[in-house]
Amino acid sequence: MTITAAEPASASRRALSRMGQALQGRDFRLWFYGQLTSASGALAQGVATSWLILELTHNAVWLTVQTACAWGPTLLLGPWAGALVDRSDRRRLLLVTQSLMMAVSLSLALIAAFGGLHLWVLLALSTCTGLITTVDSPARQVFVVDLVGSGAVASAVGLWEVALNASRVIGPSIAGALLATSGPTFCFAFNTLSYAAPMLALIKLRPAGGGPRREPAHAPKAKAREGLSYAWRSPLIRGLLPMSAASGLIFGMGLTLPPLVSYSLHAGGGGYGLLMAAFGIGGLPGALLAAASPEPTPRRVRTLSLATSAAILLTALSPNIYVAVPGMAAVGLTSIWFIATANTLAQLRSAPEMRGRVMSLWGSAMTGTLPFTGLAVTAVSQHLDARLGFSLSGTALLLATLTAWRALRPNT
Repeated sequence: MTITAAEPASASRRALSRMGQALQGRDFRLWFYGQLTSASGALAQGVATSWLILELTHNAVWLTVQTACAWGPTLLLGPWAGALVDRSDRRRLLLVTQSLMMAVSLSLALIAAFGGLHLWVLLALSTCTGLITTVDSPARQVFVVDLVGSGAVASAVGLWEVALNASRVIGPSIAGALLATSGPTFCFAFNTLSYAAPMLALIKLRPAGGGPRREPAHAPKAKAREGLSYAWRSPLIRGLLPMSAASGLIFGMGLTLPPLVSYSLHAGGGGYGLLMAAFGIGGLPGALLAAASPEPTPRRVRTLSLATSAAILLTALSPNIYVAVPGMAAVGLTSIWFIATANTLAQLRSAPEMRGRVMSLWGSAMTGTLPFTGLAVTAVSQHLDARLGFSLSGTALLLATLTAWRALRPNT
């Protein structure tokens, strides 16, 4: 069989077409640009909050406490939040959650401006943010399907990862500049203003599929346990959720990376920033590859998960910061490609009436377990070995993948 020069070019055009498929719709474009702004603001606020907690306590343990406040509600209330998302008009629900997030950011800015930011205030408002996020996160994920339809979900999720990785560079950079020149008050104010873009988008959007789901009269009212039962009955979803939990530590680099940089690579804050930047830079092509890929398959998820595990384990063995930089770029590329593909697969293989509950369980597994897994990893890094602590996320992901191997067969 002869392959002509036009065939690779044609394949590239198809990939580019798939990548931009979601952006062809006006509604998704409005939502996408709004989320880029909002994600940058949220990360700027996160940097300022962590800095303030360290300044107030001089004890890194309180960062773990803050993590528990911010993500604990997702683990405890995720199934109920998913049921709410499934039976609600997602646009209206997001208008409420985004307004509440804006109110929390505004409260932080005002309290900081008048000098009243104490540790208990930061923890209380972090808990409020966590409670809102428990509903907001699955609603945003399912809202993408309402905007683009099932045919462009892979493109939409991949592009969201592009926005998220861009915000990982934009948000902390703005926070660093504001902390150095103006103080944390302006970081919180920046986040408050960043919600204006998604709020305006939500007001303008009228997605066809975003209305509340009416169940048949003979069916019981949507409940959290129905989502748990549905996930358990589906071998694919049941296999993907532990993989989501294992990958949570990859995106909690604030817990796993500093000990590796300080104790094992013997680099300072500049080295930490360099590795975080390498992760974000590597994640951008990973997100683009996810957006350009055809509909995800279980085999592709399996392959990308193994590649992510290998990249983490090899990075943990880096002898110095110079070897760790390309290693972190590889972790960024493979992990973002993997998580975007797995997220898309979970959404597409879920029944439409269960999609909110499945995405809520996905978030509960990934970020809701972080207070517990993060505490275990930081304890290992502090008391045993930092390389071992960093490698635990790769080991856990590898074990979760092997456990789900049968569920991720090509014919599932």
